[in-house]
Amino acid sequence: MLPSHLRVLFWDVDVDTFQPEAHPDYTIFRILEYGDVEEVAWLRQTFPAAEIRRVLRAERRLSEKCSNFWALVYEVPFREVAALNTDH
Repeated sequence: MLPSHLRVLFWDVDVDTFQPEAHPDYTIFRILEYGDVEEVAWLRQTFPAAEIRRVLRAERRLSEKCSNFWALVYEVPFREVAALNTDH
């Protein structure tokens, strides 16, 4: 179940039934892209850093600005960040 402070980030799902842990890629993407300090704190408590790094490497929908920032925070080389990789 989504905490009330996260509901605004998930405008396109039924927030009463949405289970973030069942959809880690989508949940992590939304919070990295649109979340604030409180929401990111929840993300870090809910998902391990390795899972967040995995999403950075796989998720192409992240903006360039967010991708750059989170790559630095999670020490993921830019060439491994899916949204920054234009070769594919």
